[in-house]
Amino acid sequence: MSGGLQGLLAVQDLDIGLDQLRHRRGHLPERTEMAVVERTVSELEAELVGLEEERERLGRQQAAAETELAATESRVAAIDRRLYGGDVAAARDLQAMTAEVAHLKERASDLEDTVLAVMGEIEPLDERAGELRRRLDELAAQRAALVESLARSVASLDADAAERAAQREAAAAAVDESLLATYEKLRGRLGGIGVARLVGNHCDGCHLTLSAVELDQVRHLGEGQIYTCEQCSRILVP
Repeated sequence: MSGGLQGLLAVQDLDIGLDQLRHRRGHLPERTEMAVVERTVSELEAELVGLEEERERLGRQQAAAETELAATESRVAAIDRRLYGGDVAAARDLQAMTAEVAHLKERASDLEDTVLAVMGEIEPLDERAGELRRRLDELAAQRAALVESLARSVASLDADAAERAAQREAAAAAVDESLLATYEKLRGRLGGIGVARLVGNHCDGCHLTLSAVELDQVRHLGEGQIYTCEQCSRILVP
């Protein structure tokens, strides 16, 4: 049985290695970096959408002011042509038209101020939007590089895991089926460790010290017998 227990230790070591490879595969640094990149992209895209909506609102405001300004200037030009074209002779009409021109010019001045103010609001939005788009392009390139790096890392780990799994299969084939089944059950409920070495006078699974009586029992196991640690229930191998 000691040979079987030693073989079981070999299986355990290979299982630990496989567990470590699976853990590494799920916790590769590229995954963490990609999560940061994707979170940043999401934040920047949300900001960009907000900027574009505000830019669109201001654009409509500017367009409306420019349309009204053009109509106002056109109206002023039309009245000026009548005033200086000699078509109107009545003083009352001339006075009314002059007053209207003054009012229209005042309105045109207000509209010009509005256009300039809106353009002043739009400019920093456009600058920020440009910065965001450039940053998003950089992040897209960074993510693509991470995807390639992750694929290489995963392929390498999968190759190691396949090799180790083949070694595990060969090692398990040399262990008694009932012993292997007991080990699998213990491993399933004891955090992946079903068998432990007896190192000196303590269990290497739970690191607790065995009594002299327990040590004597382990060292005098008969053929086909196994001993489980009274503290952690793992199979002990002297």
